[in-house]
Amino acid sequence: MDSISNRHLRHLEAEAIYVLREVAAQFERPHLLFSGGKDSIVLTHLSQKAFHPGKIPFTLLHIDTGHNFPETLQFRDDLVQRLGVRLLVRYVQDSIDRGRVVEETGPTASRNGLQTVTLLDALTELRVDAAMGGARRDEEKARAKERFFSHRDSFGQWDPKNQRPELWNLYNGRKNSGEHFRIFPISNWTELDVWQYIAHEEIPLPNLYFSHTREIIDRGGILLAASDVVPPLPGENVADRVVRFRTIGDMTCTGAVESHASTIDDIIEEVAAARVTERGTRSDDRRSEAAMEDRKRQGYF
Repeated sequence: MDSISNRHLRHLEAEAIYVLREVAAQFERPHLLFSGGKDSIVLTHLSQKAFHPGKIPFTLLHIDTGHNFPETLQFRDDLVQRLGVRLLVRYVQDSIDRGRVVEETGPTASRNGLQTVTLLDALTELRVDAAMGGARRDEEKARAKERFFSHRDSFGQWDPKNQRPELWNLYNGRKNSGEHFRIFPISNWTELDVWQYIAHEEIPLPNLYFSHTREIIDRGGILLAASDVVPPLPGENVADRVVRFRTIGDMTCTGAVESHASTIDDIIEEVAAARVTERGTRSDDRRSEAAMEDRKRQGYF
């Protein structure tokens, strides 16, 4: 990697580590929201570096829709064991069983939106005052409005017009009882930055991110992985395609891209030339022009 790129990545790394240390200093019960995707994996890696030689001082929290890729869950469990960190899992299925949410029906049904209630219930149960995640401003226009320290009211809701200024790298974590913050240490990173950092740090990832042959259903231009939770609808065909996933989430709404990128260097070249954002493969973001912002106002991460 050339020195200019290296300096850029080191600046982003230093910024993220500074934010992570501020969280540890300002909050009593911070948790790191871990999805098993590349961004939360990078955030976990940064947390290791921020507090080395000590252990990561954050509990990892995973909101499991029940429709995750098996490869993601296996990678999550292996990582937690290797790092010796604490992992808590809260399940959307439990929210459904308790009547807190109602499962969607129909051809586009997904549990992705339902996890908002499960997340808010978990934050209340665990009395979390800071929930960190790997969201980045380049992902989606609603993400671009976020601060590093994003205030949430006592209902867990987000008001983009009522956020605090962050001048001179000063982060205001003061809050009232029942309120909390969502923290985004890698806000200023791009998808390309993430991949270049993964390459530079040699960070392991789930094999879903790399080219492989998989049974795929083309549903309205979204390439979904055929499975028990994504069966073919009448008129749809299941076909073997060579694909990879740019983002990893609920199987019912996370689309693949056709790709022969089998190494990180291949992926970096592919991302550099891409003209569609990684969330362009997510069917849940296509439900409306303001789909992400609507979910964030309700408490979605």
